Amino acid sequence: MMVSQETLPKKGVIMVMLDTLMDKPFQQALEQEDLSVLPYFMDRGEYYPRVVAPYPTMSVNVESTLLTGHYPDQHRVPALAWFNQKENRLINYGTHVLEMRKLGLSTCLYDSFYRLNQEHLSSDVKTIHEELADQGLTSASINPLMHKGNVPTTITVPSLIRLFVSLEKNIEISAADKFVYGRLANLSPLKKYSRLWNKYGFNNKFSIQEFSHLVKNDTIPDFSFVYLPDHDKNVHKRGPMDTKGIKDMDKQLKPLMDAFPSWEEALKNYIWIIIGDNGQSGVQKDKNKALVDIRKLLQPLKITKLRKGVQNDDQVVVASNLRSCFIYTLKPDEVPVTEIAEKLQTDSRVEMAAWKSEGWIHVIKGECNETFTFKEGGSMKDEYKQTWEIDGDHSLLDLSITENVIEFGDYPDALKRLHSALHSHEGEFVVTSVKPGHEFISESTPKHPNGASHGGFHKNDSFIPMLVTGTDAAPDFLRIVDLKKWILNLIQSA
Repeated sequence: MMVSQETLPKKGVIMVMLDTLMDKPFQQALEQEDLSVLPYFMDRGEYYPRVVAPYPTMSVNVESTLLTGHYPDQHRVPALAWFNQKENRLINYGTHVLEMRKLGLSTCLYDSFYRLNQEHLSSDVKTIHEELADQGLTSASINPLMHKGNVPTTITVPSLIRLFVSLEKNIEISAADKFVYGRLANLSPLKKYSRLWNKYGFNNKFSIQEFSHLVKNDTIPDFSFVYLPDHDKNVHKRGPMDTKGIKDMDKQLKPLMDAFPSWEEALKNYIWIIIGDNGQSGVQKDKNKALVDIRKLLQPLKITKLRKGVQNDDQVVVASNLRSCFIYTLKPDEVPVTEIAEKLQTDSRVEMAAWKSEGWIHVIKGECNETFTFKEGGSMKDEYKQTWEIDGDHSLLDLSITENVIEFGDYPDALKRLHSALHSHEGEFVVTSVKPGHEFISESTPKHPNGASHGGFHKNDSFIPMLVTGTDAAPDFLRIVDLKKWILNLIQSA
């Protein structure tokens, strides 16, 4: 009796996250570039081109949502940059080195190395790594920023870094069973690709080297999460249709596949998930048109300076996440969030600005006098079976409504993603994003004119592709927030 591939026993699930993989350039690369690994997977798997990422579309938010199965209103990691009201300071996990230097490099690095996973990620939700450990199963985390698990682990800060920052050599954390975090925590004895000029191992080749070590030693756990970060910078520089980075990733995946007895064995014995993290929107070449200076829009309000921190006479704090931005009022009686929103409304490049008040979410857009409000519960149901009460001009979020059923257009899962962003942390603030072609700038933020950027609310930033082999099972919905439940089911049924 022949046994189908679907009924063969699986050893586990291997998820490879290719930073900034997007459908259109991926399809172009498949047609025009000389690829080997990715077409091999495509010919043998199911391809889902439009999986919805959480908002803001930044890596830490995406990874937190993936690992916990919750949006940021539950996992409490709002974005790459946000204002911590309890500590009265701006958190920045690494938008740009100039911002980090002004905020304090030691503080920012400790936020990234320790607080992000061990304190900022809510203890009320469990990651895939934690849940598998509770079941007596094992997992690997190879280079993602988010990696919280149950296993006591030490990361070792390189001596050259400690020359410039006041960090302890050893930082104790809890992570996955098999844990790689650049050169700070590695599995292979090899030192290749982990020098200073290799970003201390935070690169594709090091991730491949480290996971290949598990393959060659036959120690692949029940779930592996392998992160390849390099393509992000290619797209930032060259624009969303860059395919060189995809070609590079395909080439880099080959030694990983070759580490198995055969490519056929790799796909037969494991369920593979190849996935992006967020999309990017092209940014116009003309800086004057492309870059939206949030400081000018907020004039004459006094904005907190990065180096000084919050001062008594400051009125607002700006946390810029490339194409999105959190803007906090420090004096709600003096500067209500509605005043901030009105200032944003004067610029036609502002795609959306939203804030919460008395249980409702209020939405406006640049150079438009219409408003839209919504809240959870009610008679309206969206395509994800979430219910809402709405009022005002729903075209602001490009919603289509037929017989109390909501469908999404340019802003996938718009209501839940926006609601979760506004409930992701404490404070009175406005969250806003700009239209494709544009990017927010503020003090020392990175700029990508004639390139591309992400973080935004638009579908360009929000849809990512996913390629799956070894199973016919699909998630309940094609959103990153739904993948944890699906992955756990795949592992438990293997």
